[in-house]
Amino acid sequence: MAKGPAYKVPYRRRREGKTNYRKRLKLLLSRKPRLVVRITNRRVIAQIVDYHPDGDRTLVYADSKELEKYGWKGDLNNTPAAYLTGLLIGKKALGAGIEEAILDIGLKTPSKGARIFAVLKGAVEAGLEVPHSDGILPDDSRTRGEHIAQYYEQNPEKFSEYEKRGLKPTELPGHVDDVKSKIMG
Repeated sequence: MAKGPAYKVPYRRRREGKTNYRKRLKLLLSRKPRLVVRITNRRVIAQIVDYHPDGDRTLVYADSKELEKYGWKGDLNNTPAAYLTGLLIGKKALGAGIEEAILDIGLKTPSKGARIFAVLKGAVEAGLEVPHSDGILPDDSRTRGEHIAQYYEQNPEKFSEYEKRGLKPTELPGHVDDVKSKIMG
């Protein structure tokens, strides 16, 4: 470990591997609110956050758990749930007078079609302006859950949780469309 009078101890969040301060500074220099997307083991969380010297302020918050209010019966952290959470955060942001944001994916490595970008696709379709490349967004078939329906046909024993909630995975694409129309309506 480095020693001596010139050594500077890194910030705590940098030492813990929770914050990349160079990336954060670049996001803050845009002077736009950030669309912060975090995906946990069970849920998808999206927030519109604005910088404030005393600490960031959350302006709008959406969680995939809120999808249950709209009749969602699927998992809360898959690609269709991420897309619908993006629609929800986009509608809430527009309702709060926020028209544009910049995407903050944290320490995640960006990969084409990832759930993080499904949230982005939902927010953009809701009307929120977020700079992005269309090539990074997931296909419509993935946001509708058609890949899940196909996987169910091969391995039906892995979907007992869906059936307990009253949803047959082959009906998932139609269910996504129903919930989308309730959110947008």
